[in-house]
Amino acid sequence: MSSNLDYLDPALLPLEDKVQAYLKTEKLLRQAEIARTAHEHQPEAAADDFDQRPPMGSYDQQAEENQLETSQLQEDLQVLQNEILAMLPVRDEWVKVNLGYGPSRVGAFRNERFGSSPTEPEYLLRVVQ
Repeated sequence: MSSNLDYLDPALLPLEDKVQAYLKTEKLLRQAEIARTAHEHQPEAAADDFDQRPPMGSYDQQAEENQLETSQLQEDLQVLQNEILAMLPVRDEWVKVNLGYGPSRVGAFRNERFGSSPTEPEYLLRVVQ
């Protein structure tokens, strides 16, 4: 029987750090997507407020920056996910980790979608805080 204090094992510190970085990046990605969506809907309302319209063919730099930030965060999130999947000792089971406020769980679970093959299963990362 495993102890309820297994999540305090110092060997799990690198995994905990990666999971915390993953959660932080996931939060930043959600915020960037919200900012991008808000910016996409903002010009429609703002165009009525001004007497002048922007010149034809003007470049929307903010939209480009929002798109680049979102895509960069998605790439960072994928890299972190792959690193966490490589660090997990088991598949299809939960691993207890300490994310600062008691035991949390991290696991890699088989994706049962149609595109997943039995020889090379696709795993999804799950984090329960």
